[in-house]
Amino acid sequence: MALKAREIRVCLPHPALPDADWADCFELLTPRSGLSAETVARQAFERMPKWVGALMVLRNLVVRPFGLKGDPAGVAASVARVGFFPVISRSDAEMVLGFDDRHLDFRIVVLAEPSGDGKTRIRMMTLIRRHNFLGRAYLAVIMPFHKLIVASSLSRVG
Repeated sequence: MALKAREIRVCLPHPALPDADWADCFELLTPRSGLSAETVARQAFERMPKWVGALMVLRNLVVRPFGLKGDPAGVAASVARVGFFPVISRSDAEMVLGFDDRHLDFRIVVLAEPSGDGKTRIRMMTLIRRHNFLGRAYLAVIMPFHKLIVASSLSRVG
């Protein structure tokens, strides 16, 4: 039986992106104990389904004429990554991924904490700071896909 994530409220500001103006967070309680945030992030993002890869290729083609990075290709090769997301910070309990672009800055905060009953509580939070109209329009267009990708990512954890 697949575990189902539930959307929970996010309080802004958040230290991972203090000037974020948009956020969402999904929580999952997994029966596996002892998961670190990095383990969760790697399970969620390192083997994305082919349909996500196809959406990212399409997205990159669409945003290129607007001067957007498309993917974090502009990030130095020496920067650690999980999937295609650059790592900003990490600890056992929290991993922060993301990068900044002309239209918006984003962070994915992955939290993993013991729930006290041999399970692990996982939270995947997306924080966004929109810089301009393009950032607001972009977020509106990708939102249905964002929610599908988060659900798919969380379904691979555990």
